[in-house]
Amino acid sequence: MLEEMNRTPAHEKSTADLAADLTTSIKRLLQDEFRLAMAELQTKGKRFGIGAGLVGFAGVLALLGGATLIAAAVLALALVVPGWLSALIVGGALLVVAGLAALIGGKEASSAAPPVPEESVERVREDVETMKQVRS
Repeated sequence: MLEEMNRTPAHEKSTADLAADLTTSIKRLLQDEFRLAMAELQTKGKRFGIGAGLVGFAGVLALLGGATLIAAAVLALALVVPGWLSALIVGGALLVVAGLAALIGGKEASSAAPPVPEESVERVREDVETMKQVRS
């Protein structure tokens, strides 16, 4: 069919042939747009996965380093105040920092773009508009 479309000039084709060519072209266009949308979603998914993995890795390192620093802070503060009070002060400060980090992280996560193939959706809309204009 494609060979016939390419060999016969449009002015020599019947209306039925032109309609068949248009249907074939639209089908191919939609398939191509679908493939592009899938590729776009895969790219976004990979980027999200890499980002999430790095955040997880950073969390593990922060936990290990933080535990060491917390122990050092409690021991240092215990030189000035009783041990139980130094642990309470350091623990309270850590909870405040954790709350701030959670607020900032929540805002960042909610501002992430939705995993929608926006470019492909826009191209399909343009294609539909073009087809509507051609039919008019």
